[in-house]
Amino acid sequence: MKPMNPEQADKVAHGPGFVAALDQSGGSTPKALRRYGIPDDAYSGDVQMFDLVHQMRTRIITSPSFDGGRIIATILFEDTMDRDIDGRPSAEYLWSVKNIVPILKVDKGLAPEQDGAQLMKPIPGLDDLLSRAAGMGIFGTKMRSLITMPGKGIDAVIDQQFAVAQQILDAGLVPIIEPEVDIHSPAKAAAEEQLTSSIIDRLGTLAEGRQVMLKLTLPENDGLYSDLVDDPRVMRVLALSGGYTRAEACQRLSRNHGVIASFSRALTEGLTAQQSEHEFDTTLDAAIAEIAAASRT
Repeated sequence: MKPMNPEQADKVAHGPGFVAALDQSGGSTPKALRRYGIPDDAYSGDVQMFDLVHQMRTRIITSPSFDGGRIIATILFEDTMDRDIDGRPSAEYLWSVKNIVPILKVDKGLAPEQDGAQLMKPIPGLDDLLSRAAGMGIFGTKMRSLITMPGKGIDAVIDQQFAVAQQILDAGLVPIIEPEVDIHSPAKAAAEEQLTSSIIDRLGTLAEGRQVMLKLTLPENDGLYSDLVDDPRVMRVLALSGGYTRAEACQRLSRNHGVIASFSRALTEGLTAQQSEHEFDTTLDAAIAEIAAASRT
């Protein structure tokens, strides 16, 4: 088992700033490219698609605005981990050049909805992936489920998330548990209340000294996650943007003290392939500044 990097652990647990999510998968990559100004007919097949999205991610990560003073960690897609940035493996570049902790998305997408929730699909070869990630300098992982309604689906999501989290902890990595609640749910507040209670119950199953991170939807009731923020078994509580605009996501985040951002769409909002380097860096810098400020509350 890989020993945890204490400098990285301290930065993740206590560092100022937020976690950048650059982990769009095969299913969400076309949408990300469209928002970036690259239409579907600009490429053919997965190889060209992943080449283009890696160029986008490289442009973001190598930007002077993308700095370790405001960005604690970055969540990568497996394809990004396996590629280089400026001649170095992506995880090594992030930590050695930018002082940003590398984290890996490990889930394989969502299963069909059942009981108001979507579990993760099976993750074949997870132990091998975790071993390879640890060898490449990855600190932690992220895995996403989706909840639309309160009920027994939430319990199934948390059972699965914590079972896989134990496997990740056994490999020496720190898991980010992400049970997203759909922002369009007609029972969003009730689902968030049940989810929070379920997480608190499951935290009691962790062995002494073990910690997880949580990535949760910005709640309807401000301060809902305060007990999770204060729980010693939780290294950090992150918030996903979930489809909110950056302005609304940051407003909601600023009202939830101790929670920091882990935004994807809200981070890259306004960035396009057609921008000059100056325009791109200026737009990205403004986004990072706004998200970092909301994460300081």
